[in-house]
Amino acid sequence: MIERSSITGIARGYGSKVTVGVIGSHSALDVLDGASQEGLPSITVTQKGRDASYTRYFRKVDSGGTSRGVVDGVMRLDKFSDIMKPGNRKSLRERNTVFVPNRSFSSYCTLGEIEDVFDVPIFGSRALLRSEEREEKDNYYTMLEKGGLPYPQQITDPSDIDSLVIVKLHHKVKKLERGFFTAASFEEYTNKARELVRANVISEEDLSTARIERYVIGPVFNLDFFYSPLQEKGEKIELLGIDWRFESSLDGHVRLPAEQQLSLSGEQRIPEYTVVGHNSATLRESLLDGAFQLAEKYVEVAGKTHPPGIIGPFTLQTCVDKDMHFYIYDVAPRIGGGTNVHAWVGHSYGNMLYNCNMSTGRRIALELGRGAKEERLDELVT
Repeated sequence: MIERSSITGIARGYGSKVTVGVIGSHSALDVLDGASQEGLPSITVTQKGRDASYTRYFRKVDSGGTSRGVVDGVMRLDKFSDIMKPGNRKSLRERNTVFVPNRSFSSYCTLGEIEDVFDVPIFGSRALLRSEEREEKDNYYTMLEKGGLPYPQQITDPSDIDSLVIVKLHHKVKKLERGFFTAASFEEYTNKARELVRANVISEEDLSTARIERYVIGPVFNLDFFYSPLQEKGEKIELLGIDWRFESSLDGHVRLPAEQQLSLSGEQRIPEYTVVGHNSATLRESLLDGAFQLAEKYVEVAGKTHPPGIIGPFTLQTCVDKDMHFYIYDVAPRIGGGTNVHAWVGHSYGNMLYNCNMSTGRRIALELGRGAKEERLDELVT
């Protein structure tokens, strides 16, 4: 792991000027919009062939006296992982860049490179990014257990399946996506696994290390929080917004009448859980205290297991059962994938906190701007 002292030294050298950097994917538009609203310059790292949104359609232009777009500078690379090349890292440092990690950053670049090579200040904890990987020994489940946080019960042996479960593993072909499936018995698990292996959706190797959990029946809420080390008055933990997912082809299945679902055959019958979009949500107010308790416990355990712990945005992905109990089924120790639903308009929770349209992206820019102005950037980066 790159010594934090070397990164904070770079950040201190930026003085009062900072540029917001991000991989052009995932939740980048939220980050870029926030930087634009707060008057901070930005640099978007794009990959040739999938960069039109950033190099063309949302690029900043002056159109007849009206400013359009949110994308400032662009670093256009042959592939995202080229960001690790010495010249590109140097270019980011020369721009006074603080990099905002999203899931695409830790997916298209190896965690080893992020931890040991990427000598650019990262907003948040670079050490916590590894905890997202279920295959890692010290993953977010380990943290949830240590922190006394609720999560779905694990089934270690498929032959013990006696009620509905969800099997979590990677998609064989779409490596960054999910090969999840559900089953209510060992027989159903075996049959579905065999069909998905045959369809090239999952592999036998990944199946052997898959995590099997009791399925929590209830709505899902991605709780988009923010933790501010700079906050001196009021609470350091803020709930900015809540989102939920559209998943393909699962959402297509649930729109079909039961008779038509049963008439599907082969690959059509087993839905896939690829996230293709998000929508905004709120919680009934009697559940908000419970949501904050989850955040407090997670921040506390993260500080112990991965110092300095959480800095900035994080998302607790939860289900709520019929008895109003939360279960955390996934954790994003960085900006979540659904925060674009709050871009520009903000969200009811963030807006009422700041009496303006406060999205996750704008909250990041606000924190970085304050850190630079108060010469406290070193408290925000690793």
